Amino acid sequence: MKHLGFNPYLPFWETVPDGEPHVFDGRVYIFGSHDRLGGTVFCEGDYVGWSAPVDDLGNWRYEGEIYRKEQDPINGAPYVPDHRMKEASASEAGTETAPGYGIPEYDHAFSGDDMHLLYAPDVAKGPDGRYYLYYALDFVNVISVAVCDTPAGKYEFLDYVRKADGTIPQIGRWFDPAILSEKSGNYLYYGFCPPVRFPGMEHLEIPGSMMIRLADDMHTIISEPKCVANGCDTAKGTGYEAHPFFEASSIRRFGDWYYFVYSSLQGHELCYGMAKTPEGPFEYKGVIVSNGDLGLNGNELAVNYTGNNHGGLVQIKDKTYIFWHRQTHGTGFSRQGCADEVQILGDGTIPQIAITSCGLNGGPLPAKGHYETYIACHLTEADRTKVGHVAEPGPEGGAIVIPEEWPYVSEEPIAAESAAAEESAAKENTAAVGNAAAENKGMKPFVYNLRQGAIAGFKYFSFDGTENKMTLELRGSGSIEARLDTPEGTAVASAGTDTSKDTPYLEKPSSGGWKTVSAPLTATEGTHALYFVVTEGRLDFASFEIL
Repeated sequence: MKHLGFNPYLPFWETVPDGEPHVFDGRVYIFGSHDRLGGTVFCEGDYVGWSAPVDDLGNWRYEGEIYRKEQDPINGAPYVPDHRMKEASASEAGTETAPGYGIPEYDHAFSGDDMHLLYAPDVAKGPDGRYYLYYALDFVNVISVAVCDTPAGKYEFLDYVRKADGTIPQIGRWFDPAILSEKSGNYLYYGFCPPVRFPGMEHLEIPGSMMIRLADDMHTIISEPKCVANGCDTAKGTGYEAHPFFEASSIRRFGDWYYFVYSSLQGHELCYGMAKTPEGPFEYKGVIVSNGDLGLNGNELAVNYTGNNHGGLVQIKDKTYIFWHRQTHGTGFSRQGCADEVQILGDGTIPQIAITSCGLNGGPLPAKGHYETYIACHLTEADRTKVGHVAEPGPEGGAIVIPEEWPYVSEEPIAAESAAAEESAAKENTAAVGNAAAENKGMKPFVYNLRQGAIAGFKYFSFDGTENKMTLELRGSGSIEARLDTPEGTAVASAGTDTSKDTPYLEKPSSGGWKTVSAPLTATEGTHALYFVVTEGRLDFASFEIL
């Protein structure tokens, strides 16, 4: 029996953003960075592996830790160069040993000398059948390579991307690598194009996303860098002018077309260009997804508090998906991977899609069932004109301040007896939750701080007309309506907690205070979105069930 697919597609406690999906031997593997629930900076964790069978995209398996930041020599590990490059460099120089060969010079200006973090990676199967992992340690301006015999095994550091003489071309910023390995060669894409120059970047030429070719050792540069997508310095007068390349290079080939996906200067959106060769240049074609649905059919009101975005395309059997990420906890540092189906038109172009709660499910979720609210794809305060970028420190640093009106996905510890009961129930019902979520790590996810007028929306559910009751797990004091198709749509259920002074709103206690309330549900048929709108008071919202 196939498992249901949700957004986010991994268990709620997992935070793997920047996801690059790849299909190897009948499974789709996700390679991304690793945030922390309630984190305060990007990418605090080491790389972990997750995979799912291509015919059951709700059944994700945890593959374990696949690479640690301490394995990179820049972070103190012993440096042993790949013997293939060492020998080639020595031969080219006419000496027995490679001249000046060691850890390359890297940028200390932005990150200092602390332990550097593992930022967004990508993986490709090389000509020798091994799997090559490319990454940058935050802003060191160097691309590292690790290698493994299996897609999600234990990767070992291999070497750095550079020329045979050990030098690294100083054009473009070596950041957010993407890798393509095919019969025509090995192509590496990289780049970071901020509108202002961070420390260490003041005099660097940054035209956009850059492409270089690699030798079959998968780390020796054999071509000069070439700009394939224009950044803000060079976008004027090009197709990229309104959506210049910022970061998050990603590359795929489908049929005769190569697709270059990237995050624009707007941050919340993944855009794309197309070319007939991997060397581009890629012609700008449009936006594929925004984590706030901005721009979708002219929409100017975000459906979520937006933040940066990074992901890639993948074809799985007869469908094509875009992987992207969302923000939780009201900040930019606890990101979760999501995915939605896209349509490739006859000319190869991809229209922008709406983000959903049912992502990889292959269609709407069955209305009858129990659903946790962390899968909301719409989460806004009452005044939607105020819904903007998630909270992050300012240019000078300092504390993160989340406005008091914001609702957001959070979690709290649950009592030991409740955790045991939940784990037991999950193991008995793996068709509903997936084998990776058979345990909730003692945490309870919920939507926090829904004040009057706030909205939590879910797309999509398939109703058969026999559903007649809804239960909601709430905390606080207030009333809430379930509405069809839009936040202003027809109300099909209404419920609430006791609004007397005896049940005041609880300010994020360690746990408890939850109440299950029920309401009759107006019969309906077909596929619909559900929007829960708080009409009075202030509530936390953990789950709902339709019967």
